[in-house]
Amino acid sequence: MKQFLCIVLITISTLGCKEKAKTPTEEAIEEAVSEADVTTSENEEWIVLFDGTSFDGWKEYLKEDISEHWKLEDGAMVFYPPEDRKKGESYNLVTEKEFTDFELSLEWRIAEGGNSGIFWGVAEMPSLNQPYRTGPEIQVLDNEKHPDGKNGTSHQAGALYDMVSPTKDVTKPVGEWNTCVLTINHKTNQGSVMLNGEKVVEFPVNDPEWSTMVADSKFADWEHFGKHTTGKIGLQDHGDGVAFRNVKIKEL
Repeated sequence: MKQFLCIVLITISTLGCKEKAKTPTEEAIEEAVSEADVTTSENEEWIVLFDGTSFDGWKEYLKEDISEHWKLEDGAMVFYPPEDRKKGESYNLVTEKEFTDFELSLEWRIAEGGNSGIFWGVAEMPSLNQPYRTGPEIQVLDNEKHPDGKNGTSHQAGALYDMVSPTKDVTKPVGEWNTCVLTINHKTNQGSVMLNGEKVVEFPVNDPEWSTMVADSKFADWEHFGKHTTGKIGLQDHGDGVAFRNVKIKEL
């Protein structure tokens, strides 16, 4: 009988040790590991297009490399327009990869009085010397000091250029970074632009609605404009200083 009680007590003691409460340190470690797993899962959805350290995955439009006019500075790609630019020269950047349905996130900073843009659906065609001949543009602009800012709201920062105006001007002062999120989803026929945390533009991306918008714009007679549902992402050289950073994309 004494042996039986001894065995029972030892068993209870062992189970108690196995089921003892976790210490605060152990709980903190488990919580940190759990949060890290969630963060990793979220980050895996995004493809980093520019990490601030190299131009890997980018090239200039219709070229095989990138000129000295684009610099890497403080984690950003910065464009310095050449003073001695020859007629017809341009230094637009495009991705090496093509995308169809996506969410593109980046930050942009424009020079005083500057103009630039973000393209999608770009097709590199030797007969077309500019990415805007095929790719629609989200405007990047100093609304106050560039003439385009006074040429209708569909030419202001955040606009689907010459087609859809932003609902409001939420741009930050020149010299500060603006966060832009462009969504293109042909599955749901939805396009949108979020600028500095506010959705300022929405538009359809499929026909017949898309072609109707183009027909009412300056691009109506452009044979190849907006025709490529799959294409490259582009960053515009419009002759002014501009910088981009934290460029990433999530395919939908």
